[in-house]
Amino acid sequence: MSNFAVIGIVGLQGSGKTEVAKVAMGLDMPCVRMGDVVWEEVKRRGLEINEANVGAVADELRRRDGPGAIAKRCVPIIERVGVGKRAVVVDGIRGIAEVEEFRGAFGDRFRLLAVWASERTRYSRVSGRGRADDIESLKAFREKDRRELGWGLGEALALADAIVVNEGTLDELRERAAELIESMLGGRL
Repeated sequence: MSNFAVIGIVGLQGSGKTEVAKVAMGLDMPCVRMGDVVWEEVKRRGLEINEANVGAVADELRRRDGPGAIAKRCVPIIERVGVGKRAVVVDGIRGIAEVEEFRGAFGDRFRLLAVWASERTRYSRVSGRGRADDIESLKAFREKDRRELGWGLGEALALADAIVVNEGTLDELRERAAELIESMLGGRL
């Protein structure tokens, strides 16, 4: 069993989770994107990758296998990519049950980093990025927020070990994220 740390990243859509994960990858930490687990299941079923299908499959997995279902599927991936590394970053935690799964699997080696941005900022980012599973209207954006909050995302945000407020520039986010990640790894958070 390796002693690498696991840093989970939680936040609503468009908050900057993936940008924070990129900072960690720049610090030689592999990244496990939780959404990739859902995307793989969508593809396995022969469905198109879009917001409706990704959301429906994620909901179904959580209903069928419990609210920590996606985290459970990520644990063996994290264990595999963490060998020989000082840390693994997990991008896209969506609820408290996932935090509990990771805490159960990794104990004190797990830290949670929240990324927060206002609705206006997040919607502006999401509506402009063109990802296959992004929303197409403010109404759909808010519906996705409500769905994810229903998974316990708000509770996960509230229990984070540290929070990055991402209302400024990309450089400001990167600088603050690097500071927090290093603090988490150094045992200061």
